[in-house]
Amino acid sequence: MHLVKYRSYTPGLNPRRTKLEVPGWGGQREPRKDGSMEQAWHCLPFSEGARYGVELFYPYENELRVGVQGGKLRLDGDFGARPDDHGGEWPPFRTFGDLYYTYQASLDLKVEEGFAIRTEPHPRFYTDPTNTTPIAVPALIRRWWPMMYFLVFKSPPEGATHIFRPGEPFVQILILPEEADLDIAPMSEEEAAERELQSRRIFESRSTLSAETEWRSATNTVFDGTYRHILGAATEKAKRRR
Repeated sequence: MHLVKYRSYTPGLNPRRTKLEVPGWGGQREPRKDGSMEQAWHCLPFSEGARYGVELFYPYENELRVGVQGGKLRLDGDFGARPDDHGGEWPPFRTFGDLYYTYQASLDLKVEEGFAIRTEPHPRFYTDPTNTTPIAVPALIRRWWPMMYFLVFKSPPEGATHIFRPGEPFVQILILPEEADLDIAPMSEEEAAERELQSRRIFESRSTLSAETEWRSATNTVFDGTYRHILGAATEKAKRRR
């Protein structure tokens, strides 16, 4: 387990491992059975991806509405008077041209040697039917930089509004290796044949792997637990190796 330490000059950011809220932005408690409406949490790859990072919460009492009118970015929110102990910009949000705006987070996340932090949109952005979730711009910050002074967000399109609400998560932070030390190459014939064999074995065994887990959603889409079963087996196998 890797340890991430933090210090914050802004009470209420409450950094924590991202949680998939159900009911909430992750969907409703629809059971995996015939006639249910598909929910984001039904997809295990999405669920694991959504819970992979650290989320921050909007720490202010009044909501902020961000919109573009006539090509000009507007930030509408009441932050009151500058707190006595606040030494930075006030209000903490400011325009950054008309395409972006920034939030002065003043948050320090200290990761272990060889790692970095990367900001990205909170996963609720992908499940939000209202399209009001703020869009954090990806940025990689190295371990040796002692403070994440500000976060950058993309402005909404003309006529749309992004909303920061009290107590809602508004950005996700991933902990990653600081160098993407990888290369891209085509598989050898032997590797490709091995992967194809794995694919065919899964396909041929699907009826067994998905036994008693297959269901058809309200939109006539077939789901089953094949991926979940294989993941469980792989996880158990990895535990035995340790």
